Amino acid sequence: MMSDGMLSQDEIDALLRGSDNDNEEPLFVAPNVEDHFSTLEQDALGEIGNISFGSSATALSTLLNQKVEITTPMVSLLEKQQLEAEFPDPYVAIRVNYTEGFSGSNILVVEQRDAAIIADLMLGGNGENPSHEFDEIHLSAVQEAMNQMMGSAATSMSTVFSKKIDISPPAVLLIDFKEGEGKDQMPEDNLLVKVAFSIRIGRLIDSSIMQILPFPFAKELVKELLTKDRKAEEAVGATPNVPSTPFPKQEDLEQREHRAEDTSYAYSQHASENITYHQQAKVSQPAATNPAQTVNVQPAVFSNFETAAVAEAEPNNLNMLMDIPLQVTVELGRTRRSVKDILELSSGSVIELDKLAGEPVDILVNNKLIAQGEVVVIDESFGVRVTDIVSQTDRIKKLR
Repeated sequence: MMSDGMLSQDEIDALLRGSDNDNEEPLFVAPNVEDHFSTLEQDALGEIGNISFGSSATALSTLLNQKVEITTPMVSLLEKQQLEAEFPDPYVAIRVNYTEGFSGSNILVVEQRDAAIIADLMLGGNGENPSHEFDEIHLSAVQEAMNQMMGSAATSMSTVFSKKIDISPPAVLLIDFKEGEGKDQMPEDNLLVKVAFSIRIGRLIDSSIMQILPFPFAKELVKELLTKDRKAEEAVGATPNVPSTPFPKQEDLEQREHRAEDTSYAYSQHASENITYHQQAKVSQPAATNPAQTVNVQPAVFSNFETAAVAEAEPNNLNMLMDIPLQVTVELGRTRRSVKDILELSSGSVIELDKLAGEPVDILVNNKLIAQGEVVVIDESFGVRVTDIVSQTDRIKKLR
């Protein structure tokens, strides 16, 4: 209530919030998407998102070894001053700039807890107990996952727009608009387009992932796609302009018949002379003008070059190659480890291999297995005694 012309603190707070009672109204009203995009343009923008992030889901599924589902997008508009209300929690954003095909930027936004699960899966964890403290390793893991997603999206867009589209390396950033972090990384345009997708990753994530585009860039995408579709429809519906051929007159037909008779006579006479010549030269060749003549047809017989010619030349070729050095490698064993295990290695760490103690080691020449053996010590050096080796013929084949 007002007292002596003075406002109480509650009334001042209510005015600052844009309301003088408990029925608060939002300080900002989101722009109406129908005022800026027609229904056809909204569908086009959603289709671009569908195609782009459909391939992104496949790339992310391969990276995380989890089933990834991304649903149909929802298109909306927001003003830059609404970012704090639109993204109240901490988020992780990936920003890329288009370097070829288009001129604009694209920002992919995911909730920080979802990014933590993705980072944990990328580092070899199970995603159930992710660390919510983002250090350099976690940010790099998320950046790599988003890099694969945005790269797949750019490839799909190249197919949609029938031109090469390339993007800059993605920049990862933490945003918390309440604390003022990351707002300077958003596009400078006041009006932004938000394309929101629902994303599910196995049983770990059931959330949303958002794409933020500057309004002019979104308009450019829609315009070019609709123009391309319109041209394609016109090309399919167009009737080729075939010039009409006038029907020949009777006089022209008679002249053509006389010319055809003269040409046929000349050809027959020339063919007869050729036949006579070939007969005198005793060349056995059927006459082209006598279709009734019997032709002797026999199947073609080919030489076996692999077993004959190559086999004969092989010893000589080997003699020429005897002095060429080859890389001989003795492999004690192998193993596979996650990125997390590799990063945790330190002096004194023991790596278990896939072979038991006493098993023969593999002997490889130019990375091809040719023998097995046992490790021996020669003076102060290691050596290998060959215990099993492939035949000489097989060794020659492996060197090819």
